[in-house]
Amino acid sequence: MTANYERLSALNKNYLWHPFTQMKDYNASDPFIIERGEGVMLYDVNGRAYYDGFSSVWLNVHGHNVPELNEAITDQLGRVAHSTLLGMANVPAIELAEKLAEISPRGLNKVFYSDSGATGVEIAIKMAFQYWHNKGIPGKTTFVTMNQAYHGDTLGAVSVGAIPLYHDIFRPMLFPSLAVPYPSASLIGEAEEAAGEATLNALRELFETRGNEIAALIVEPIVQGAGGIIVMPPGCLRRMAELCKEHGVLLIADEVATGFGRTGSMFACGLEAVEPDLMVVGKGLTGGYLPVAATLATDEVYSAFYADYEEQKTFFHGHSFTGNPLGCAVALASLKLMEERRIVEGVDGKSRFVGEKLAALADRPHVGEIRRQGLMLGIELMRDKAMGTAYNWEDRIGVRTSMRARELGMLTRPLGNVVVFIPPLASTEAELDAMTGILMQAVVDVTEEGF
Repeated sequence: MTANYERLSALNKNYLWHPFTQMKDYNASDPFIIERGEGVMLYDVNGRAYYDGFSSVWLNVHGHNVPELNEAITDQLGRVAHSTLLGMANVPAIELAEKLAEISPRGLNKVFYSDSGATGVEIAIKMAFQYWHNKGIPGKTTFVTMNQAYHGDTLGAVSVGAIPLYHDIFRPMLFPSLAVPYPSASLIGEAEEAAGEATLNALRELFETRGNEIAALIVEPIVQGAGGIIVMPPGCLRRMAELCKEHGVLLIADEVATGFGRTGSMFACGLEAVEPDLMVVGKGLTGGYLPVAATLATDEVYSAFYADYEEQKTFFHGHSFTGNPLGCAVALASLKLMEERRIVEGVDGKSRFVGEKLAALADRPHVGEIRRQGLMLGIELMRDKAMGTAYNWEDRIGVRTSMRARELGMLTRPLGNVVVFIPPLASTEAELDAMTGILMQAVVDVTEEGF
């Protein structure tokens, strides 16, 4: 260990509180400290290289230290680093809004910026609530979510979250929401169809009995991320959207994790030609460089707020760094690079390659489902696959597997017993081959060799 590492390690332990981290456990071991990145590799302060196998929490598109993205930020820095959008505008924010409207599902023409997926969801919830109020239908105040949903950690976003471990402690602080099952396409044949029908029937019953009080349905389209990389059956999202329109319920698509090519389409809604009323984007928006998110709304939603000053229909919400010029500039550069390098078009082929590689794990005794949509993959580990017995939380099987992968040279972070593989979209086939090789060895080492 270098003297610099020892210094940073002590400072880290003394001052830094990490998210989603039990600090007593964390401080009992030597901290892992990243110093720099290059391409799909990250380097720690001791000089060791690691593949970024989870895109630095699901957001990196082009890799790290990309010249074109670096240049976009420095060029904008030479103009202005920040100016507010409260009653004024800046050039990159305007141009990015135009671009987002161009590439998003039809009808989403109005862009409201924020700084994270959670705040973007918060905005969508408030917009949906106030939309009905402004329309003179104040009784529509209830939101429908899905079991095991995750939409962020601000209080509104947690109110429509449904992962007990993350959310239950805060329930006394939250507004109530209604939950229906998230359909799982991991089942096959008639069972898969039944899973989709169960969700649609539950949703239909809610809308028929309580539609007059339901403001919106919020959903992670096609792939439910933090719930374990759960993939919808084909056609289910489309039918959910149809039910929303039929019953006068707004549809909020949370594309924070699924957007910008991750599922094989620019947005997951595009896989089934779904046109939501509100859509939230973040993570990959800036290529993984800066914290910018956006909530896109249809002209219909926007029009409910467009009124004379005296009517007080203004959307009273905003953030200090809303529409930050540096973030918007790098987002524009990232989207340009995606087009030039046909990043989205390459995802399906890379997904098939990874799927074929990981298929070798399917017969291992402790590997359950391998779930995949685009370059979002989850490998479920089981104590006894034949009996359908899950590992206990205390086994830390996902944590141990991820730690073994790190020892072998790749970074990822588990979701309980599900090991996640979400590489940068620009990863080459050779890089994907190396990363999946490490992942497979880590799974076998931990579940069969007892590492």
